[in-house]
Amino acid sequence: MDHVNDRMDQTLPSRAQVLPRVTRIAAPSPSAPPKSPSQSPSSSPAGPVLSTLGLLTVLLGAALPMVDFFIVNVALPTIDRDLDAGPAVLEMVVAGYGVAYAVLLVLGGRLGDLFGRRNLFLWGLGLFAATSLACGLAPTAWTLVAARVAQGAASALLLPQALATIQSATSGSSRGKALSYYGATAGIASVVGQVLGGVLVSADLAGSGWRAIFLVNVPVAAVALALALKSVPETRSANPARIDRAGTVLLALTLITLLLPLTEGRAAGWPLWSWVLLALSPFAAAAFVVVERHGERTGGNPLLPPSLVRIHSVRSGLLLIVPFCLGFGGFMFVLAVALQDGLHLGALAAGAALAPLCAAFFAASLLGPRMVARHGRRTVTAGTLIQAVGLVALAATFSWGWPHVGVLALAPSMAVIGFGQGLVLPVVFRIVLSEVPSAQAGVGSGAMATTQQSSLALGVATLGTLFLTLSTSVGFRDALVWALLAQVAAGALTTTLSLRLPKSVV
Repeated sequence: MDHVNDRMDQTLPSRAQVLPRVTRIAAPSPSAPPKSPSQSPSSSPAGPVLSTLGLLTVLLGAALPMVDFFIVNVALPTIDRDLDAGPAVLEMVVAGYGVAYAVLLVLGGRLGDLFGRRNLFLWGLGLFAATSLACGLAPTAWTLVAARVAQGAASALLLPQALATIQSATSGSSRGKALSYYGATAGIASVVGQVLGGVLVSADLAGSGWRAIFLVNVPVAAVALALALKSVPETRSANPARIDRAGTVLLALTLITLLLPLTEGRAAGWPLWSWVLLALSPFAAAAFVVVERHGERTGGNPLLPPSLVRIHSVRSGLLLIVPFCLGFGGFMFVLAVALQDGLHLGALAAGAALAPLCAAFFAASLLGPRMVARHGRRTVTAGTLIQAVGLVALAATFSWGWPHVGVLALAPSMAVIGFGQGLVLPVVFRIVLSEVPSAQAGVGSGAMATTQQSSLALGVATLGTLFLTLSTSVGFRDALVWALLAQVAAGALTTTLSLRLPKSVV
């Protein structure tokens, strides 16, 4: 760890700590073939190096959107009682944030490439704080939904800049370790969000109840903003290009027509509009692919360059993220509902049940870089198998102990699940970005974050719908067991896809 800090604390010019320099990075021509690992951007970034404080700052900024995707799960019953929201509107509180977040992530990454990643990081932090305040002060359920949509848009502006800054302002082994830290932050923040939500709702600070889960973001974002002004260097693409409007619209249409009906359809009773949108989704996706290929072939600047996806590490990593995050998102949602509505645990106990998972994830993420150096992609394969063992053990615990399952009884299997997940997510994030050209760091980060966020939302929609539908017919226990076994199936696909990752990790 000291070696990492020494490497990252290379002396910056004192003036750069106040007015960080802009790193100009030559963009490759659209027709240029993907770089080989030996030509990858891991060599060295031109310009200021990201200090340890700068890395901690961008990780703090990146954690905020991830925390807020999950923090509402344990607060939903309280929000329902306070605002008389109802199931459909509660779904929108979750889905409004998730859909806006996923739809705008690639655009947020592209804007960072064009206008400066530090600039967009600062704007993202400010807007995230403002929209969090709006959520915390929302007087009605629909006002909360609108504020959550705006918060998702702010998150989409913020998150890609963190990843792109790491990609552009670090090099060599420091970059690999920084990306591993980002992956660890992503997983831990997701679990901490649910734990923190339970603590804040139960604490009822100054009578704020559920509102505290949003209001707590304001001082944290303010601290991150102050630190970023001093420690985060500016980077951007040297050849700014116009925004791909057609690609932006088509990607947004693809994700909206897929995610909105899946997240809202069940609560709304599967109305006609939900089926119409689902039918339109594949056509929008096909049109997006055609437009992006044409744009790159004719020398344009597509929103998501097809050549980027053709890089083996990018393609194989993104494919693996889909089933892994689908299972992870569904698991977190289903567990929160089952513990509170099925076992009738309070918000604090429901959050505390995830503490062993969080601790084990953190331990595995620290161990991961050493294992990757020795075993390469087999680290990911091992992680998926360990997670599967934990899921089967958790399903057995619920099956045999229901309805007298306590938090302590869940701890062993939760720890095993967390350890397995901690060996997967940080490593895969590192793999995806290992060969992305620095000039495309923003769009590469946006593509990975979009895949992650869309898959999390799909997991909540699909596994959540399976669980809630079964719970009315077979009861909470059997519905939960089936949902966990469905995640095991998603994990089996993740294991298979791990064998297609690059053998060694840069």
